[in-house]
Amino acid sequence: MIGQVAVRRFPDLTVSTPRTEVRRHTARDADPVSGIFADRLTQRWLPLADESGQIDGLAWCTDLARQRRDSGDGDHFAVVRREDARVVGCLWTRRTDWGARLTEVSYAMAPEARGYGLAAEAVLALAIALILEHGFQRVELRVAPGNVASRRVAEKAGFSYEGLLRNAGYVRGNRVDLELWSFVTADLR
Repeated sequence: MIGQVAVRRFPDLTVSTPRTEVRRHTARDADPVSGIFADRLTQRWLPLADESGQIDGLAWCTDLARQRRDSGDGDHFAVVRREDARVVGCLWTRRTDWGARLTEVSYAMAPEARGYGLAAEAVLALAIALILEHGFQRVELRVAPGNVASRRVAEKAGFSYEGLLRNAGYVRGNRVDLELWSFVTADLR
């Protein structure tokens, strides 16, 4: 295989917490995922380069997730509320650097699931699983200034604020600064 680089695939994982289960999306998740991404507040903070319209839930759960896995960049996960088995959120990993063993996680929650700590619980569980079970050394969150809810998720999940990445991202067609938050192996102590 001289000259060829093997693509690493994101680990297949399921993580359970007292109130949630984090697992890969399936085609059955398409309707709730479409609803989560159609929410006005969710759309306000999506890291999209332009007004590209609605995210197609079926594509998100199947083709787009498979493409992200096959490229080695990350994966898409459902946050399932254990009390009623409803998909109430989406987590996705991206910008995975296999050499440095780091990845970035993003999230979106259904309106009825916000404010109960489910996002922080799911993000922390995913970060711990990636570090303890899959050898990652660092999990990052990037938060647009002004997105107070995402900042609270980062804080509640035990991520540490590292600083401001100037002009590093975009939200709905506008360039924005991004706050950088991280969870590393030392945070498990």
